[in-house]
Amino acid sequence: QVQLVESGGGSVQAGGSLRLSCAVSGSAGSTDYMAWFRQFPGKEREVVAALLRGSTWTYYVGSVKGRFIISQDNDKNTMYLRMDSLKPEDTAMYYCAASTRGMLSYGVASIEQYQYWGQGTQVTVSS
Repeated sequence: QVQLVESGGGSVQAGGSLRLSCAVSGSAGSTDYMAWFRQFPGKEREVVAALLRGSTWTYYVGSVKGRFIISQDNDKNTMYLRMDSLKPEDTAMYYCAASTRGMLSYGVASIEQYQYWGQGTQVTVSS
């Protein structure tokens, strides 16, 4: 079992920055692909960024490329999402997700890929 706890959300003005953290506990060493998703009210969760634990491989959705950076600190079993140049349209609930499947069975952007989810942290960007 893997437990995920997000932190770092909050309210900022447009152009500001936030860093989200995802603390991984339990069988952290069994995780492979990890991702940040976000969910707008009334919409499905969508992937924001993903990484492969222990590698330099990363993935970003087009709308955040150049503004967000996903990273990992395996010594601390923590994943981060650095968000710069925030826009009001980035306002959403952000979720940390982890996979232990050992491969991209469903694809990096698919909710089904990830068996473990955090409780979410709210990010609000005002104009």
